[in-house]
Formats: sequence, C-alpha cells, structure tokens
Amino acid sequence: MGDKILFVEDEEDLTLIVADTLRGQGYEVITAADGMEGLEKFKTITADIVIADVMMPKMDGFTMAKEIRKLSPTVPLLFLTAKSTIDDVEEGFAIGANDYLKKPFELRELIVRIRALLRRHITNRAEESKYFIGRYIFNVATQTLSLEGQSVELSHFESKILERLVTNIGKTVDASELMIAVWQRDEPSNRNSLHGYIHKLRRALRQDPSISIINQRGFGYMLVART
Repeated sequence: MGDKILFVEDEEDLTLIVADTLRGQGYEVITAADGMEGLEKFKTITADIVIADVMMPKMDGFTMAKEIRKLSPTVPLLFLTAKSTIDDVEEGFAIGANDYLKKPFELRELIVRIRALLRRHITNRAEESKYFIGRYIFNVATQTLSLEGQSVELSHFESKILERLVTNIGKTVDASELMIAVWQRDEPSNRNSLHGYIHKLRRALRQDPSISIINQRGFGYMLVART
C-alpha cells in the first residue's frame, strides 16, 4: 500500500472523485466529511499528508489544521479553497500549511502537488532525523541514542517522547501533549506509564551530566542540556 492520505472535504461528490483517482494512483485514502471528523481520524491513523477544504461544517479546515499541527509539526498540509484572497492564503501559511490549491482544480495538478509535498517531506525527515543532545546523537529514524560510538536502542514510545522533548528543548512540554503524541489520547491511566518512560530516558541519557529531564510538577517535562 502506498502513502496514506487523509482527505477532509464536505462535498460528497468531490470526495468520491478525488478518493477514487488517488486510490488509482496507489495511495491509501481515508476520508472525513468535516474538520471534527478529520481531527479524530488523524489521531487514530498516521497520515503521510493531509488535504483539507477550508470551509467546512462543525470545524473549519484552519481550526482543524491548528490542532493537527500540535500533534504533528511536520505532516504536509495542503488546503483546498474556493477563496484565494491574500488574507486567506496568508492565514493558511501562518497556521503551517505547506501548499494550497484553488477550487475548482485539475486532478492532475492535485497529484503533482501531493507528489512534490511527499518528496520534500521525506527529504526533510531524513535531514531532520538527527538531533544533538549534549554529547549524545539521537537518531529518530533508527530510534537510537549514540554516545562516542556506542548506541542504545530506544523503544518506540521512548523515541516518540524524546522527539517531542528535543524539538522543544528548554521549554516545558505539557504531559497531555506527550500522551497524545504517544498514545493518541490523554488518559489519567497513562500518567504512570509516561513517568516510567521518562525515568528510562533519564537513565539512557545519564552518561552526560549536562543533560536533565526536569519534572515541572502539574504541567509536564522539560529537556535541558546545559552548555
């Protein structure tokens, strides 16, 4: 199965045409009829790209995109808009859109835009997949922590938590944000599990005393690397 596309659009006929065309191109397509449903589906699937109409019932595309950006800072976002005033376009890019397409559009153009966004996303992920934390190198793609040639493999959950902490280094990351990033939901029963994973990460990073994960009681956690 190819890349996974979340297509959020309230026009049923357009959804059917676009979904059929994209499936014919080898993509896996998940559809939603409004922003609320789109956000819920994004939380339960790992979409490689999100294509969304701006004007939708229940929750508009911009509001949905703001919430999606909290969950995934990098997933490509392509807006479909009947309006293309500079204000609308600027608002879309300010939220974190990667591209927009004015309705009505050619299906061929949509496919070209999707391919370009996915190609750029893969390149960026490869470049951004390594982070330097003190003397450690954290490789997101391989889920490993390396120090002076020695590597430790992290679990999937440890890697997810560390990625969220390192992309916000020096800032408090809300505990509920971490739980949503890892388990797609914030439940009280997950708090102990989260604390357990933080404890494991502290142990994995203990060879460099300049690094600490601070518990901001009642809020969340902060990764600090003193220079």
